[in-house]
Order: sequence, then structure tokens, then C-alpha cells
Amino acid sequence: MRLYRFLSADDTSAFCHKVTAALNAGWELYGDPTYAYDTGNGVMRCGQAVVKDVAGDYRPDLKLGEL
Repeated sequence: MRLYRFLSADDTSAFCHKVTAALNAGWELYGDPTYAYDTGNGVMRCGQAVVKDVAGDYRPDLKLGEL
């Protein structure tokens, strides 16, 4: 099955570490990163979609970050 996650966080090095950890866990980048200004918190936010192929069948209760 193919899994999809959307990672997001403030535009800091923590976001880069989050994406790097996903890549090192076998996830692959899917599309371009996105950036938007969060007016409520006054910060830039980043987002990146990632995908991963794993054995098994999809279930809504899967913990995607643990696969």
C-alpha cells in the first residue's frame, strides 16, 4: 500500500529535522514544499508531503508516523 503524510511546522530548523527524519525512515518527498504566513501566530509555516510504500492493507487507525 502507499501511505501519504503531510508534515508541517514553523519555518525553523525543527521542520527540516522533521522532514529529514521521515526521509531516513524510508519516506519520499511528494511534490514541492509549501510556505504560508500564519497571521495568528506571526510566523512562517512550512509543509511537505511525503509518501511511502509498505506491505499490508490500509486501515484508518494506522499510525503513519510509526511506519
